[in-house]
Amino acid sequence: MSTTPTQHLSEAGVSIWLDDLSRERLSSGSLQKLIDEKNVVGVTTNPSIFQAAITSGTAYDAAIAAQAARGASVEETIFEITTTDVADACDLFARVAAGTNGVDGRVSIEVDPRLAWDTEGTIAEAKQLHKKVDKDNVLIKIPATIEGLAAITATLAEGISVNVTLIFSLERYRAVINAFQTGLEQAKENGHDLSTIHSVASFFVSRVDTEIDKRLDAIGTKEATAFKGKAGLANARLAYEVYEELFSTERWAVLAGAGARPQRPLWASTGVKDPAYPDTLYVTGLVAADVVNTMPEKTLDAVFDHGQSTGDTITGTYDESNDVLDTLEGLGISYNEVVALLETEGLKKFVDSWKELLDDVDSALTAARKPS
Repeated sequence: MSTTPTQHLSEAGVSIWLDDLSRERLSSGSLQKLIDEKNVVGVTTNPSIFQAAITSGTAYDAAIAAQAARGASVEETIFEITTTDVADACDLFARVAAGTNGVDGRVSIEVDPRLAWDTEGTIAEAKQLHKKVDKDNVLIKIPATIEGLAAITATLAEGISVNVTLIFSLERYRAVINAFQTGLEQAKENGHDLSTIHSVASFFVSRVDTEIDKRLDAIGTKEATAFKGKAGLANARLAYEVYEELFSTERWAVLAGAGARPQRPLWASTGVKDPAYPDTLYVTGLVAADVVNTMPEKTLDAVFDHGQSTGDTITGTYDESNDVLDTLEGLGISYNEVVALLETEGLKKFVDSWKELLDDVDSALTAARKPS
């Protein structure tokens, strides 16, 4: 019996999540089709995804009109629309969640990105989102800013499952894992069942190459350009090494003994930005046990069509990956500078998308309130 490339990927230990959600996807059955045919076992969303979904087409017109009729504010309207979509998607994935003891079948919703530097505000909104969606298989997304680390811990301590997003640096990833384990320790003290708390750490991939490739092109030497397209994979592979290290400690063994599940690495930003690269580069190059790869549909389709899964492509690459980053430093490309810039740009993109969404929904509410 023949199997598909996405099935091969799943068998190799990679959970395939779709990086997209919309009401149209839910109502048309297209998301269910991806579950049935392309091994999709979860969904991630972000402010840019919701901005595109809500402002495209007419799928949300009735919902916005209903909110206008009840006098809802723009923030209340967006909160209602996005949590409804996520709750419906959670229902769609409920069977997957049940079949994997909650490991997969997960749907993520992000706190307002304007709160990324506000620890207490993030904690409060994480609780609100969790209560409103009211589904066991929801993940609350919190950016891995310095201010976000304490919010991650506090949210997990409440027994709420978390998707930590916008991780670029290995140092910050270590801090994220520490925040996760501290949160579980506090959750245990608070009497929560650790086996019901889940988390992923979203490590961004392609954006690293986009920024570093630009700097390599500026250097322009043959040695420099030979390293284009290598930094993203190297960085992510070294993140998996960190994962292996920090989930093999005595500290983790105590938590695991109490029923805790590890925080899985999630590869995000896996769509190829440079058409010169294979369109499955950030999928087939990042295969290992117990990872998640969240893909835009274009990347998922490419993987399904011609993705070549050759088993584990991460473990055993750590020396080579370190050499890549060391060479870049030797060429004058500062790793710390790049990852700091990428975090700043990533947050700005989400805040800008959120502000656009606020403006567009505000206009729609105003139009809906006008007498016909």
